[in-house]
Amino acid sequence: MSFIKTEIQGSTFCLQITRPEALNALNQGVMDELRAVLQSALQNPETAGIVITGEGEKAFVAGADIKELAALSGAEATKLARKGQEIFKSIENSPKPVIAVVNGFALGGGCELAMACHIRIATENARFGQPEVNLGIIPGYGGTQRLPQLVGRAKALELILTADLITAADALKIGLVNHVVSTKQEALAMAVAMIKKIGSKGPVAIAKAIESVNAGYSFEDKGYQSEAAGFGACADTTDFKEGTKAFVEKRPAKFTGK
Repeated sequence: MSFIKTEIQGSTFCLQITRPEALNALNQGVMDELRAVLQSALQNPETAGIVITGEGEKAFVAGADIKELAALSGAEATKLARKGQEIFKSIENSPKPVIAVVNGFALGGGCELAMACHIRIATENARFGQPEVNLGIIPGYGGTQRLPQLVGRAKALELILTADLITAADALKIGLVNHVVSTKQEALAMAVAMIKKIGSKGPVAIAKAIESVNAGYSFEDKGYQSEAAGFGACADTTDFKEGTKAFVEKRPAKFTGK
């Protein structure tokens, strides 16, 4: 594996995304490895649960790979969004608990990855946001669907439309994360202990509990389809090309609405 390191701690499968030079951004190599590693972990009968984190202290996952996104056509962007949604749904629908340990930036696709996990433990330096509109596009990996589920429609719209980043403390206040602790080491220890505790319960009951909670949101598949289509439509605009170019050039974007 080029982008993911794994470690077994008792019955916990620890998965770390390792692209520190790009703040662990989600390129297609990362996404493909993430899907393969998750499938392997879930097939292991010794695995009681999974922890997902990012390498280093600066970022959990700082978002998608902007240079990779900028080259996509609208159709390609729609396909990419559906692929990302599928991978993140496999996390959400995992019969075993998946806990995100969020250190540093969790932006765009990184925030969406964290939200796909069942439980989120953040360090005090964590920052969350869906800043896609800064690029002239929308969240494409489930952010428009899961954020309202977690924090309510009004707050979700505020965060998505303003592209504001929030602190771990604020994320805890609005229900985006379950716990905030001082250090990544402390967060990892809490996640492993939590999975150990969950692993002592009946495995079938745990799986059915996850399935039943998720069933309450199953009507929203049309929302995911709308998100992917909207992501693709934005990718065909001049604004998206300007937004991604401005990001790479580290300057304010000049949007025209075209």
